[in-house]
Amino acid sequence: MVLKAFFPTCCTSADSGLLVGRWVPEQNSAVVLAVVHFPFIPIQVKELLAQVQQASRVGVAVLGTWCHRRQEPEESLGHFLEGLGAIFSHEPWLQLCRERGSKLWSCKVTHRQVPTSPDAPGEDQVMLIFYDQRKVLLSQLHPPTALPDHQAGDATASTRGLAAVFDTVARSEALFRSDRFDEGLVRLSHWQSEGVEASIIVELAKQASGPVCLLFAYLLSLISAASACRVFKLWPLSFICSKLSTCEQLRHRLEQLTFIFSTQKAENASQLMRKANMLVSVLLDVALGLTLLSWLHGKDRIGQLADALVPVADWVAEELQHLLQWLMGAPAGLKMNRALDQVLGRFFLYHIHLWISYIHLMSPFIERILWHMGLSACLGLTVSLSILSDIIALLTFHIYCFYVYGARLYCLKICGLSSLWRLFRGKKWNVLRQRVDSCSYDLDQLFIGTLLFTILVFLLPTTALYYLVFTLLRLLVVTVQGLIHLLVDLTNSLPLYALGLRLCRPYRLSAGVKFQVLEHEAGRPLRLLMQINPLPYNRVVHTYRLPSCGCHPKHSWGSLCRKLFFGELIYPWRQRGEKQD
Repeated sequence: MVLKAFFPTCCTSADSGLLVGRWVPEQNSAVVLAVVHFPFIPIQVKELLAQVQQASRVGVAVLGTWCHRRQEPEESLGHFLEGLGAIFSHEPWLQLCRERGSKLWSCKVTHRQVPTSPDAPGEDQVMLIFYDQRKVLLSQLHPPTALPDHQAGDATASTRGLAAVFDTVARSEALFRSDRFDEGLVRLSHWQSEGVEASIIVELAKQASGPVCLLFAYLLSLISAASACRVFKLWPLSFICSKLSTCEQLRHRLEQLTFIFSTQKAENASQLMRKANMLVSVLLDVALGLTLLSWLHGKDRIGQLADALVPVADWVAEELQHLLQWLMGAPAGLKMNRALDQVLGRFFLYHIHLWISYIHLMSPFIERILWHMGLSACLGLTVSLSILSDIIALLTFHIYCFYVYGARLYCLKICGLSSLWRLFRGKKWNVLRQRVDSCSYDLDQLFIGTLLFTILVFLLPTTALYYLVFTLLRLLVVTVQGLIHLLVDLTNSLPLYALGLRLCRPYRLSAGVKFQVLEHEAGRPLRLLMQINPLPYNRVVHTYRLPSCGCHPKHSWGSLCRKLFFGELIYPWRQRGEKQD
């Protein structure tokens, strides 16, 4: 049987003593956590292990002895180390030894119980695995990606073994808290940080975080209570707030701040990482927003934007007028129905004139509106981008109206043609059963259906051309808004803290380990060095991605083409009960 002994690299030069760690019988492994040095009293060592076990809930015990022959070997030392097995009884008992002035190691495993089976091997083969205790303590092991079926069993078993090692070191943090230079009753060798007194600023920040979180949690609760007022649930306000990107982003920001300043401690490492990612995302968003705010209020850029907004709106209106005049003629040499063409063209031109009048009526207040909207950048860049998306939606509201008129008219004609086509085939749509059934029509019904079908067919090209032009304009506006929403969702959901850990300290997020052979000689234990494989960047983003506030629909290409062909409206927000393909 192969016995795996995980030994910390920080203890390779430690003085002789006892091996303290955990025995994992399922994996036939021994995880060494520290070395207890001479002189010591056995009862004090047992008390220390009991305290560590109570604090960490890890079965810590004395696994064996450690002998480092730096000076001339003493004959009495070997007999003394062998005698410790009777005081600290453990099955099996390890005896690790490093030769003086060389890199040779020896390991002996003794069993107090005599093997009952005559075929049982008399001596176990030892595999000595060195690991960096600090990196394993601070790292978080992630499950591997999906493997083929023939490798799934081996991968699961290996992952469970590594998880036991990582979990043992992580939960035994109480053993590493003592000072390195502490000459107490029991002297240990293990990885040890600089101590809790290394930074007084960090300690003061920890003490002040509690009252600050309580204060912000109380303020956020007041804001949440004010936003839940019944006035905002009335029909016009509730409908507008559900369709504006700014309201959705503010609601999402309130949820983020409530989660960040929550007084409840994180239950696990994933929840702590999520809170850290959210905090860094909010801080970066606010920093970018303040940068944008300083740029807008410098050199009177808001006044320049206000002065340029009205001419741009007039230019867009003029271009739409030229486009409608081109459609009212003979666009691209196409023969249009002149009566319908003139009616549609004048109808849309009237709406453009109304829109120009509305813009000029609001022009004296545009600069003040932009100035107050610029102050919202202190809430974050995502809030400013959401306001920009809503401003684009308001400035292109006439294009949206043109698209709705053209789509409804085109959809009405498509539905009429499909119904009349079923009439010619002796079919009809059964509304109750939602299917096409057979039906017999008389001569008058067929004659009127033929007339209506002919009229709709000849009027369809004119309607389809207007629908095509305004649909392309609408898709252009939706594309610009979609890019803004994509940038907002990226800022809200990108796990910046996890990516920073992956860049600066890749061992903190581990996807597994790899082993390097250090010594492989006959008669000597196989010595390996365990190194941590960092988690790939794509898996970091996939694992720690934060939820976003996106309310826009995610149409597939097939669903989008079907909606465009049949004239169904494409909304920039998700409808209630809408099915996604």
